[in-house]
Amino acid sequence: MATITTYPFVRHLRAAQTAQVIQLRQGRVRRSGRGLAFWFRELDTVLSEVPVDDRELPLVAHARTTDLQQVTAQVTLSYRFDRPDVAAARLDFGIDLRTGRWTAAPLEQVAQLLSELAAGHVMDALAEATLREAVSAPTGPLSKRIGQALSEDARVAAVGIEVLGARVRSVRADADLERALQTPAREAAQAEADRSTYERRALAVERERAIAENELANRIELASREAQLVTQEGANAQARAAESAAAALIQARAEAERNEVTATATAAAIRLEGEACGAAERAKLAAVADLPVEVLRVLALRELAGNLPAINQLTLTPDVVTGALVALTGRQA
Repeated sequence: MATITTYPFVRHLRAAQTAQVIQLRQGRVRRSGRGLAFWFRELDTVLSEVPVDDRELPLVAHARTTDLQQVTAQVTLSYRFDRPDVAAARLDFGIDLRTGRWTAAPLEQVAQLLSELAAGHVMDALAEATLREAVSAPTGPLSKRIGQALSEDARVAAVGIEVLGARVRSVRADADLERALQTPAREAAQAEADRSTYERRALAVERERAIAENELANRIELASREAQLVTQEGANAQARAAESAAAALIQARAEAERNEVTATATAAAIRLEGEACGAAERAKLAAVADLPVEVLRVLALRELAGNLPAINQLTLTPDVVTGALVALTGRQA
C-alpha cells in the first residue's frame, strides 16, 4: 500500500518496490513505475497501484469422476501481474488519494476469476478418471495440466496475469468413500501383519519342535548308552562270576586232591603204625608165651600200676584186701 502525505494544496506519494503506481492526469498516463515518489494535486490526478510481487491463491475445487463420484481437490495457484498497465486498465486498482487504500477489491476479482478457471480445468481433468484413479493417482500430472491450461487461457492473459504454476495438494473423496477405498489397503496391511505374526509363530513352533526333537534324541542316546552300560556291566558281572566259579572249582579240586592225598597218607601212616603195633604185640606175646602164670600176674600188676592215676592216700579195708587177694589167687575167700 502506498503512503500518501497531505500538505496544503499538494500531496506526496511514496510507493513500495513491489508495487507499480500509475498516475493519470486528464485521462493520460503521467507516471508509471515501481517504487515511485512524487508530488501530485488531488483535483486532476487519478492513481492506481498494481502489486507486481508473486502471489499465492489457495482454492478448493469440486469435481465429478467418470463413475459419478464427488471429489474435492485442494489447489494452490502462483501468479503475478506481469503487465500492470493492462491489469490497471481491466480491473479497478484505483487508490484513495487520502489514505492510499484501494477503493475497490481488485484482488478478490482476480481470485474469483482464477478460482473459476482453475475449478473448470480440475473438473475437466478429473472427469476423465474414475474415483479410485483420481484419489490414488499422483498429483504431479494434474498440477502440470492445470498450470499449463491457465497459462494458455486467453482470459488470464487479457487481465495482464501470468500464472507461474499450480500445485494440487490432494484429491479426496467423501469420508465414507475414502474409508471404503482404504479398506483393501488396510486389509492387505493387516493380512501382511497377520502373515508376519503367523510366520513368527510358525518359526517359534518349529524351533520349539527342533528343541524337543533334540532333547528327545539326547534322551534316546543317553538311554541307548545306559542300555549298553547295563549290558556291559552284566557281561562283566557274568564274566567275573564265571571266573570266580572257575577259580572256586579249581580251588575245590585242589582242596579235594589235597585232602585225598592227606587222607591217603594218614591211612598209610595209620596202617603202618597198626602193623608196627601188631608186630610189637605179637613179639611181646611171643616173649611171654612160655612164662609161668605167676610171672604173668606180676607183669600185669606192674602194667596196671603204671596206668593207674597218682594216689596220694590209700585206705584199705578188709573187704578190699579180700577181694584183691581173691582176684590174685583166683579163689574165693
